[in-house]
Amino acid sequence: MNLQQLRAVRETSHRRFNLTLVAAALHTSQPAISRQIRELEQELGVELFTRQGKRLTGHTAAGREIFPIVERLLQEQANLRTAVADFKQRDAGELVVATTHTQARYALPRVVAQFRKKFPQVKLAFHQADPQRIVDAVRNGEADIGIATESLARATDLLSFPCYTWNHVVVAPPDHPLARVSRLTLRDIARYPIVTYEVIFTGRPHIDEAFARANVKPDIVLTALDSDVIKTYVREGLGIGIIAGMAFDERTDSDLRALDASHLFASNVTRLAIRRGVELRSYVYDFIELFASTLTRATIAQALRADTAGASREYSI
Repeated sequence: MNLQQLRAVRETSHRRFNLTLVAAALHTSQPAISRQIRELEQELGVELFTRQGKRLTGHTAAGREIFPIVERLLQEQANLRTAVADFKQRDAGELVVATTHTQARYALPRVVAQFRKKFPQVKLAFHQADPQRIVDAVRNGEADIGIATESLARATDLLSFPCYTWNHVVVAPPDHPLARVSRLTLRDIARYPIVTYEVIFTGRPHIDEAFARANVKPDIVLTALDSDVIKTYVREGLGIGIIAGMAFDERTDSDLRALDASHLFASNVTRLAIRRGVELRSYVYDFIELFASTLTRATIAQALRADTAGASREYSI
């Protein structure tokens, strides 16, 4: 048994049994992946994957039992490397954050500026993606932490922590009729074309749920992945916008008005997630605490210990 064989098994599971993708991820050939899997199966005396001809189609019962052990073994190998790196050079390395455009553009600049002053030798990388891709990046070890509003709480194989709560606002030109309404209603908003987020982004489900509960059909004429695009099309006269409150800046958006909608749409919780059983570099703890002051090193460490003991994997601060 060797690490290459274990990595082949893990990636095969992560890549949904597509050996072409597995070979690309591990920078080797498809026959080499098949051979590594077969050699491990022969050593263990059980088949880990079901097959249809030469194609892998799923896990066997043994594979389902053994796969979490493979994950733990590879995680501990990565933890060993992390611990050594932290011992040898505590303030240098790389930190990869998977997050959405809204978080990267509006919530993280202050954090990054403070972090860079404290850790100038740490290379920061942002992977901006949709919520499910953020989950996958953390799950597969492509990112050290994930930050998003959607999806992280549902990923029960990750440790998920609440960071802060935010609400949507309606944005419109200053002379728009809605700007003269003291307290907006959903029917007020539905009278005008709406520009807002794609269905899986930035709390969009709460927008849809509010209209559905009120039996009001909104006229959504355009959806986008990020707030800047939404504001651009509001400026172009395409309609009013519904965006995250954090995405409105009174200085840069002085040609628009932000109208309170906190009473119309449910609040949203931005969460941060890490892998179960992970050994974090010291500077990762610092980054997390800069982003959410309640998430101290002691808090994270306690959650990791509780998770190892089999406690709940979603945490409240």
